[in-house]
Amino acid sequence: MAAQRLSNRLANYGFRRVFDSINQHGIKRGVDAMGIDAFIGHCARLSAGSGAITGLGGTVAALVGLPFDLLNSLTQQFRVTLAVIYYRRGTYDIGFDEFMQIVAVSLGVEAGLIMTRTVLENIAERLLIRMGAKAGGRLIPIAGAFIAGATNYLFIKSIGKSVKALPL
Repeated sequence: MAAQRLSNRLANYGFRRVFDSINQHGIKRGVDAMGIDAFIGHCARLSAGSGAITGLGGTVAALVGLPFDLLNSLTQQFRVTLAVIYYRRGTYDIGFDEFMQIVAVSLGVEAGLIMTRTVLENIAERLLIRMGAKAGGRLIPIAGAFIAGATNYLFIKSIGKSVKALPL
């Protein structure tokens, strides 16, 4: 029930807010300077860092770190997706609805032609499920940090691979 409320909130407010806050010109500069694979690796390392800090465990990490980790992983996923779109199309100008359809397809969610609330909720639910898979490892501080960091890193790398495979 709580996960459903959180996914609804993410779908209604969070995705748009994260998308709007991303400096798309900065992504263009990063891809031009580093190349697409190095940029994806950079985003994966940023995500791994927040996962490792959150994975250390403790009350503060659970209360502050987990929401920050989720937000950072979502942001890095969006940055990687925008980077691949720029790399493929030569432009980083994309609307939110088209962008979310690409995100949905990269996560394996069936996306129709019309962006609906259900699709946004499915994306949020899948993100929460993927992020929650590492929660068990957070009980042991060192192992939790390694597991959470590695999970975040591999998640962002897999998103990059998935988006690169799409016919943009």
